Amino acid sequence: MSALFRVRSARPAHRRRLVAAAVALPMLAVAVAGCGYGSDKKDDAAAAPSASGTGGKKLSASQVRIGFFPNLTHATPLVGLKEGIFQKELGSTQIKQATFNAGPAEIEALNAGSIDIGWIGPSPSINGYTQSGGKSLRIISGSASGGVKLVVNPKKIKTLADVKGKRIATPQLGNTQDVALLNWIKQQGWKVDAQSGKGDVSVVRTSNSITPQAYKSGSIDGAWVPEPTASKLVDEGAKVLLDESSLWPDQKFVITNVIVSQKFLTDHPDVVEAVLRGSVKTNAWINANPDKAKADANAQIEALTQKALPASQLDPAWKSIKVLDDPLAQTAKEEADHAVSAGLLKQPKLDGLYDLRLLNKVLKQQGDPTVSADGLGWQ
Repeated sequence: MSALFRVRSARPAHRRRLVAAAVALPMLAVAVAGCGYGSDKKDDAAAAPSASGTGGKKLSASQVRIGFFPNLTHATPLVGLKEGIFQKELGSTQIKQATFNAGPAEIEALNAGSIDIGWIGPSPSINGYTQSGGKSLRIISGSASGGVKLVVNPKKIKTLADVKGKRIATPQLGNTQDVALLNWIKQQGWKVDAQSGKGDVSVVRTSNSITPQAYKSGSIDGAWVPEPTASKLVDEGAKVLLDESSLWPDQKFVITNVIVSQKFLTDHPDVVEAVLRGSVKTNAWINANPDKAKADANAQIEALTQKALPASQLDPAWKSIKVLDDPLAQTAKEEADHAVSAGLLKQPKLDGLYDLRLLNKVLKQQGDPTVSADGLGWQ
């Protein structure tokens, strides 16, 4: 998912060399992508249509700037904005939308004050929080779980044991899926140098935008990637060898959560609460209307990217993603521990990362169970 954990030894000049090397498609090993859905350039933010306030209740801010990805793992903002659920809760407060292809770009926008609230993966959230010394953001809700798979060339890899000695792609050095693969490799008793990706398995850092081409050309033997990239690879003949959800308790792990600028949270808690009501109501609507929600999400993706997902990719990808309100804080903490174990991250201080007080207020109002920050914040 995005460039989550900054590698301790990755200096800016070194990162530029990594990006430059990605131009040569056959070498692919160092191509980088933000959040597994594109590049991590600063211009990855794109203006999306803004929703006008429709009157009604007046909140403390005249507008709220929301960031998200045109991707199925961000179904909550895609569907909630299309169905008008967020606008109904925000009354006369205008929604300004911005879409991103990279987690780092979204974090930069939040830090710069260009957006107030964003849907984003756990890794960039943790990275943004730790890099700012705990001053830039708070995680205020969950949004989605699942949607990550290990897909492989069935002619070369038939069992999990066959992964040894093969070339497996991840979206970016140190991103959520990269950490997950490195942790899984370690659990098999195999060894890989986290920085170079060399070892018993060759971990090939490859932008999800070119991973299907890499698979088709034979440059990689498989990939540990989020949807819809996994389903795109299946369309190229790959097979799902492992669904990451099977490795987690209750088959749940955070893939998308909701973050907010600490300043905006302090200045406009009523607006944040309204957005969270919209999020909770949208998630309930998605779960009650899965087919319509799927169509809505795909229509939004087409409007934002000029290309809808075909049914062969949309249907399996949608089935593997679950929208929810719980941020699954324990799984985010474990993902950080996995990065530390892999040598990609110094032990982070995550105290205060979550502020779930407004979310739990909304959940109580809706008659739903409250959720826990697992000791990492307020709730």
